[in-house]
Amino acid sequence: MNDALEQIINRNDTWRGRQRRFHHHEPSANSGSHSCTGLATGFTGLDRQLDQGGWPLHSTIELLSDSNGLGAMGLFLPAMERLSEQGRWQAFIAPPYIPYAPLLAARGIDTRQVLLVHPRNRQDLLWSTEQALRSSTCSAVFSWMGTHNYSYSELRKLQLAAGAGDSLAVLFRPNAAADNHAPASLRLQMREYRRVHILKQRGGNQYIDVDLPAAEDVPGQPQLWELPVWPAAGHQRGAAMEACSPVA
Repeated sequence: MNDALEQIINRNDTWRGRQRRFHHHEPSANSGSHSCTGLATGFTGLDRQLDQGGWPLHSTIELLSDSNGLGAMGLFLPAMERLSEQGRWQAFIAPPYIPYAPLLAARGIDTRQVLLVHPRNRQDLLWSTEQALRSSTCSAVFSWMGTHNYSYSELRKLQLAAGAGDSLAVLFRPNAAADNHAPASLRLQMREYRRVHILKQRGGNQYIDVDLPAAEDVPGQPQLWELPVWPAAGHQRGAAMEACSPVA
């Protein structure tokens, strides 16, 4: 583990998941590995439209939404499930809401590997995201960039950090950012329920909509498409700890 990431983990405002008791969940057929270099999304139609046959690694992905990515996390849940098998951290940086730990665990995601980082300001957000991306100890990094304006060079720095690591790197940004040039290799918009718009893709199809059928969801398992009302991350820290603490 690099020193910078260890600093993040040891901060008072960083939460680490702990072990929970849930029935083991076998991955679905949709989450099997793909023959291409990308990480299978778990959605056959989307994999077909992505140039690498799945989520690109060593690069940033931008998910544009005016709802802070709410309803979009279901897009990454199958990949999170598979990445959990690696035993590395999955970092949530500046999440607007507290991830619902029982749901993650029920899907086979080891909550002991989940890090919640609440940066103090814009620069702290950029620094935390860069260090997590650059570290080889994170299998996934989800960073909520807020409504701040970012220069191309700042985003390029995150892109280079993702290239130095090998994590699933997702930046959540508002729809207004679609008008600005960005170095991310893949930019998506959640325009409708279960409909993904590919806004930009390096070497692949662009400006197309991909429907994500409910039939591809794992039967009998909870989804992250429709989220419960959770306390905001900015509420009292005690409430956050209670929402994510282990259950018997």
